[in-house]
Amino acid sequence: MKRIFGGLALVIALALVTAGFVLWTPSPPSFDKEAAIAEAEEYDVRIIRDKFGVPHIYGERDADVAFGLAFANAEDDIENIALGRRFSRGEMGLETGEEGAITDYLVAAIQAREAAAEQYESDLSPEFREYLDGYVTGINYFCALNEERCGPGLAPVTPQDIIASYVSRTPLYYGLDQELRRLFDGDFEFQEQAEAARAAVRQVGDDVVDGSNAIAVAPSRSSDGHTRLMVNSHQPFLGPTAWYEARVKSEEGLDMIGGLFSGSPLVSHGTRPELGWAITVNKPDLADFFKLTVNDEDNPTQYMMDGEWLDFEMSEVTIRVKLFGPFSFPSTQTIRRSVHGPVFDTPKGFYAVSFAGDRNIQAAEQWYQMNKATTQEEWLEAMSIQGIPSFNFVYADRAGNIGYYYNAQVPMRAEGWDWSGAVPGDRSELVWQGIYPFGGAAPVVQNPSSGYVVNANHTPFESTNGPDQPMAEDFPAHYGIANKITNRGLRAQELYGSDESITADEFMRYKMDLAYAENSPLMTWLRDLQANPDIAENSEFDDAMEIIAAWDGVTELDRRGAGLSIRAAQIALGIQMHGDDPENPNPVEALRQAMGEYMRGFGRLDPTWGEVNRLIRGDVDLPLRGGPDTLRAIYSIENPEDGTLTAIAGDSYIVYVDWDEDGVPGIRSINQFGSAVQDESSAHYNDQSAIFAKEQFRTPPMTLEAVLAEATADYRPGTR
Repeated sequence: MKRIFGGLALVIALALVTAGFVLWTPSPPSFDKEAAIAEAEEYDVRIIRDKFGVPHIYGERDADVAFGLAFANAEDDIENIALGRRFSRGEMGLETGEEGAITDYLVAAIQAREAAAEQYESDLSPEFREYLDGYVTGINYFCALNEERCGPGLAPVTPQDIIASYVSRTPLYYGLDQELRRLFDGDFEFQEQAEAARAAVRQVGDDVVDGSNAIAVAPSRSSDGHTRLMVNSHQPFLGPTAWYEARVKSEEGLDMIGGLFSGSPLVSHGTRPELGWAITVNKPDLADFFKLTVNDEDNPTQYMMDGEWLDFEMSEVTIRVKLFGPFSFPSTQTIRRSVHGPVFDTPKGFYAVSFAGDRNIQAAEQWYQMNKATTQEEWLEAMSIQGIPSFNFVYADRAGNIGYYYNAQVPMRAEGWDWSGAVPGDRSELVWQGIYPFGGAAPVVQNPSSGYVVNANHTPFESTNGPDQPMAEDFPAHYGIANKITNRGLRAQELYGSDESITADEFMRYKMDLAYAENSPLMTWLRDLQANPDIAENSEFDDAMEIIAAWDGVTELDRRGAGLSIRAAQIALGIQMHGDDPENPNPVEALRQAMGEYMRGFGRLDPTWGEVNRLIRGDVDLPLRGGPDTLRAIYSIENPEDGTLTAIAGDSYIVYVDWDEDGVPGIRSINQFGSAVQDESSAHYNDQSAIFAKEQFRTPPMTLEAVLAEATADYRPGTR
């Protein structure tokens, strides 16, 4: 990336002297507040806040509900809505300078905004476009009434803005940014800024948040004949990808409660009365590199294909880099595209990248149709849209159907090639030939004889047991389906997989499990540590090893060995203790570092886990059970040298659904803080924290009568 932004400081210095007027940041597009207020009058929505402040949004049309959802979300979290829009519009350089400019370049290179503009009418249904019109009207109406909170430049939000955010963000979840870092191996500037691109969206590092639990149990495995679903995605507690809870209901068929990211117009996962689903992250191989032969190594306009020169699709984008005050530097960059996809100028030459989700704008449409589905058949039809490039989905419904779907836009690649590295970009037979249909290539488990499915970001080849278990040998290596097993996956199989008659209490207790499996990476590493002669024969470690040896691998509040054991393993194995991105893989040094941190932070090596592991927000400071990669997942990236560890990710918004033998759902949910995402003065800023820390749930009111009985607010935005 040095070839893109190289010499930026010198250029800026010259520009300051010779062309200062060019550096004045252009004013944002004008926003007609009166027009936004007038447009809002076309919508009729009722927002009722329950006793925890969660919005329950009722409207005649889906579009009315979309308008209300946007307005309610903006009331609670306009700051993160704005951040998401800046990312997808390519305006991060104006926020953070050169670091953000690299992010803007990546967004520009995948042409998310162009795809949203060019394909909006052709690729999205009229009913969904009407829905999006309602949604952006809700944001714009809020900004017309609250200009000081929105700030300049957010409004007017357009439907294309919303679609571009899906196109630019969803590939990050299967690791497109990580693939690009491989492409720029040796270019440390690019690698750092590719990570900054992810951090701009997700707010914490990869290892902390790529975890989730999804569990479904069929009537045949339940002691009472019920169907149960656990929706338990692990996300950051704060930032643009923290979960926001909403209930939406229209007379046209919307009827969902669940979690969404601020600025997203649809419930991402949750339940309706008839069915529900949970999502976890998967990382199949959905990106390939193609080494191009170009006509000019400095400024190419053509590339070779089958012995002929083809013209690049070329365009220019101006990225503004913040300087100071109202000044920013305009950097004009050339964007190239081949038949494979976007083209990058790397230290090793020009490479094109094919990736899942490229110019596919249908992710939000797919979620809309999933939200509308009332039967398994309709839900599967929505999944067949294949707008969402990745993610595991676990499904359950009132009829007793359950399923696990390794969703992936698996490309049709030429056989006989090693797709783990770059392939020649001058041969047309290597160009992707589309993607395989949903359910036709990747692992699927539907209504298994075992009566349960689980996924905890582990291999799909451990998603159930018995004859319905997918087998690795049935799937080509180039799919990139991981065989990784997490501690959560091990424990889920040990608990749900060994109990043939699961009670309601057991279903919940297993989900809140605090233990590390004996064959988990953590416990294996600790056994190796105790057998290490450099430690066993050094009296410096005697006290620490006595503490570690006494720990039973359970993250209960009173356990004294949990903190030291987990911290030492994280230093050596990475945050999730999978062997990824260790601080120091040397076990001796890892233990010594952890010991020093605990002595400096707590004055002892063995504080209780409840002293160490805390949920902190505002005036709330509570002990938490659970830890990294336990089924009760709690993550912190802080150093014990600084004192208590503040939980920043993991178990956050959770939905538990229990359909009884008559198909009547019982729904419970919890959020680690509350519905007021940003407002510290709100009663709902942290009003769910005590319940969350006790591992209890709230029962959301699911009828109009029930929500009115506990309403804290009842209003109709847009009406005069």
